[in-house]
Amino acid sequence: MAPQSAAKRANALLAAADFAFSGAVASSDGRVEISIRGQWVSVPALQIHGHTIVSTGRWVKTAAVHDEVWMEQPFVDAEACIATLQDLPARERPDIFTFSQQVPCAAPRYDYPMEWDSIAVASFRSFEEWWDELPRETRKNVRRAQKRGVIVGSSEFNNDLVRGIEAIQNECVYRQGRRYQHFGKTFEQVRRDHRSFTHRCEFITAHFEGELIGMLKLVYCGNIASILQLNSLVAHYDKRPANALLARAVELCAERGISNLVYGKYNYGNKQQSGLREFKSRHAFHNLHMPRYYVPLTRWGKFCVATRLYRDLHHILPAWFIETATGLRAQWYARDHAASQTR
Repeated sequence: MAPQSAAKRANALLAAADFAFSGAVASSDGRVEISIRGQWVSVPALQIHGHTIVSTGRWVKTAAVHDEVWMEQPFVDAEACIATLQDLPARERPDIFTFSQQVPCAAPRYDYPMEWDSIAVASFRSFEEWWDELPRETRKNVRRAQKRGVIVGSSEFNNDLVRGIEAIQNECVYRQGRRYQHFGKTFEQVRRDHRSFTHRCEFITAHFEGELIGMLKLVYCGNIASILQLNSLVAHYDKRPANALLARAVELCAERGISNLVYGKYNYGNKQQSGLREFKSRHAFHNLHMPRYYVPLTRWGKFCVATRLYRDLHHILPAWFIETATGLRAQWYARDHAASQTR
């Protein structure tokens, strides 16, 4: 099946926080909306030194830089943000402030508690260098798309594109062995999901006989580029539109002098094997460990950092359990899908 953007597949498991900030200049009414598992939710927020800081979590209230992954410039105001958060009244202060460094600067710059994020990065100096690194089967798949009539280009963000994305997302209830989080969304919901960063992104499209069969949203983030979403019609999988879209994304990066293309995470916690990881590996993405910092701001935060209670289940459960559970889930969804087809 066609892979989804890793940025949309991230495991945002914590619920929206039930407290609000004060003592600092908040954004509008002190809340912003963020997308969690494909759904928009309102969370507390405030402005600190030009950055929107959002807070999520009930038991462990965690503050982070809004859209940190998609920023044009690396986040360098950590100390100032931490100082401002620490000055908040105790009852309004988040427990932990987390932030990360931007690819490709992997050497730790701060002396805060940290863990290593697993990031999927393709590094190249030219399209030819990336192409030569691909396995033969992947190169064949890119060529197969062209031979079978797939036309790859770019599109403006308009109603026709939104309708095409809506059709792709509503093709299948299940993808990657689980219920697809964007299935069933309306035209307006799809438009809202994709209207971000339109001033510095590229919608790369794959058409077959005039029909949109695949789309990749590429966001330019200063000296790097990141894939926000990659999706295609399962019915046209034999034409390999996803392979062609990814090759075009690398080509565009090379033309701009961008040598690092980020595609979400490489490993998802202790889950070592997945179809998405294999897809990334076959397209010359490698695992780059980037430091992510966890700065405690309260006594409870210190305990949570010391015991690593901020982690989600993918980082807590052993690999064998995750593989077993995801396998059983895929079987359950497969039976449910088969049953629905016979009704």
